[in-house]
Amino acid sequence: MDYYALPIANLIEEFSKLPGIGRKTAQRLAFYVLESDTKDAEKLANSIINAKEKVKYCSICCNLTDDDPCYICTDKKRDTSTICVVEGPKDVVAMERTREYHGLYHVLHGAISPIENIGPDDIKIRELLERVKDGQIREVILATNPTVEGEATAMYIAKLLKPFEIKTTRIAHGIPVGGDLDYLDEITLSKAMEGRREI
Repeated sequence: MDYYALPIANLIEEFSKLPGIGRKTAQRLAFYVLESDTKDAEKLANSIINAKEKVKYCSICCNLTDDDPCYICTDKKRDTSTICVVEGPKDVVAMERTREYHGLYHVLHGAISPIENIGPDDIKIRELLERVKDGQIREVILATNPTVEGEATAMYIAKLLKPFEIKTTRIAHGIPVGGDLDYLDEITLSKAMEGRREI
């Protein structure tokens, strides 16, 4: 049992609700906030409130943004005939860091997972289908995570896109650069074999 004053216990409890934050880390964060300058604590609280109030879904790609449409959807230099479908906003950032992709995005905000009661209607698939209806899109790149849920979501979307006669591709999965074969699991190796290409 913890013997903290109620405000401290409440702060620890709230921090421990964050993903990847255990009880000990929550305690460290709570005491860091308590020991910091009041202005710094206010900045933290205000930035949380500000983000919650101002950040919304882009009406086109469903990415998180403070301007609607988002800066990617309004960028005239982007290839508007290609959509890369990702599970979450962090995946957009990861793709942008590569500086290899110059098309548009569509953020699903999850993946189909019957175990967690997440079905196709619980993520942004309907919005994707609305975007491809007008015939302007030539390719949809499915860049969901290489998990059971990500694969199932990609297969489901690919099936829905078939009637539109749009080129539908899946990002390659396999061996990371610098990886050793003997450390890889069978699924990663089999995906690497499937995705092999001529050199």
